[in-house]
Amino acid sequence: MAADYQLVIIGAGLSGLAAGIRAARFGAKTLIVEQHHRAGGLNSWYTQAGRLLESGLHAMTNCVPPERKKAPLNLIFRQLNLSRREFLIQEQWTSEIVFPGASLAFANDPALLAAEVERQFPGSGPAFQSLREAMTAFDPYKPAPWQSARAFVLAHLREPLLADMLLLPLMLYGNAEEHDMALSAFVILFRAVFEEGLFRPAGGIRGLLDLLLRQYANFGGEIRFQADVEALLTKGDRVTGLRLADGTAISAEAVISTAGLPETMRLTAGAPLQWPQTACACCGAMSFTETISVLPESARESVRQDRTMIFYHQGQRLRYQRPDALQDASWGIICFPEHFGDAQAAESEFSVRVSNPASFLLWQELRAQSAEAYRLAKQQCRTEAVAASEAYVGSYTGHTLHQDTFTPLTIARFTRKAGGAIYGSPVKVASGETPWTNLFLAGTDQGLVGIVGAMMSGISIVNQRLLR
Repeated sequence: MAADYQLVIIGAGLSGLAAGIRAARFGAKTLIVEQHHRAGGLNSWYTQAGRLLESGLHAMTNCVPPERKKAPLNLIFRQLNLSRREFLIQEQWTSEIVFPGASLAFANDPALLAAEVERQFPGSGPAFQSLREAMTAFDPYKPAPWQSARAFVLAHLREPLLADMLLLPLMLYGNAEEHDMALSAFVILFRAVFEEGLFRPAGGIRGLLDLLLRQYANFGGEIRFQADVEALLTKGDRVTGLRLADGTAISAEAVISTAGLPETMRLTAGAPLQWPQTACACCGAMSFTETISVLPESARESVRQDRTMIFYHQGQRLRYQRPDALQDASWGIICFPEHFGDAQAAESEFSVRVSNPASFLLWQELRAQSAEAYRLAKQQCRTEAVAASEAYVGSYTGHTLHQDTFTPLTIARFTRKAGGAIYGSPVKVASGETPWTNLFLAGTDQGLVGIVGAMMSGISIVNQRLLR
């Protein structure tokens, strides 16, 4: 008896949508199931108080012109049969990394960062160039044992503060581990952030999602929203389909899960096959709070006008780790979503977004105590995040028109990422393989990072595991 679908994909995030488009383009009967009522996963949008607000996306990486055909972003568009030239983008203005007594500006011209390194750390220019050359010779996609990015950078720079300053934005853009990161991930992100640069789709994340959803529908792909997967159904070494929370059973010849390694393990609980021992302690620790403040255009005079993002750290040495409190506002990202493109948007409002590391476990404990305690803690963390950001961008508290804050629990609720871990499990499965011969992982826990990496992940799994 034929299965209902040749391919079922769990999750309508960017990796799931990319996988769905790629499979449907080549005639596979494909279904995406998404627990939320909207696509996007970690990178989506919502409306509140009559305003459209975005979650997840600060900026996309790998900003290159359409002519660079082998660049990751352009490869993705060709794989999805989309026109890269018609995809309008807005490049970052200038961003900055700030530690006590030191700062480095960078933009989409790598020469700026090189000049800034020499300015802030006189005589370090040759060492920084040596680091860049070493990364050019390194293949981050070649299977190899884990290597320390911190040790690699320090071996070339011999300047701990400079190493920390380079690590901070790259860790904040996709590192699931505490304290250090894999050299392969560092090299990928260095190229994506510092060499190619940052941008936003002209229509924001909603515009990108709408583009992908239309293309998926054009190829005949199906999608079901508010379809919460309860379990994966198995027989022997194969997955036969899945069961939704409403009891609906869907059979499939193959399944791709973008829900992350811990959640995929949970969905197969009780099945006869076992996951590798290394996957057992796979829940990531790194999660974040985010506060969005909407301000009137008249408040622009009160805040900085020359930065798109500020990656800040108040301590002398980088401490990329889960905090011992609900939130650690002493380091994080400050983003002006309107500070992209050739000119300032002629709008009546603009926004400031502040992201800070947070503890999922402590937020979970607090929410279990009472909804009121949770609400008051969110309000307090919002105040602390805004105050921390004002030290870098100027005071805007008195101008606020609207504010919203989400916590690690929000992330877990809407994305199914265990522990609210934005960057997934520290255990990565580069091959996407699982103990079941027709169940594959795609997205964050395949090890490709960022929005571009997530989309490439979904495409690569379809290409390597299904189309062949």
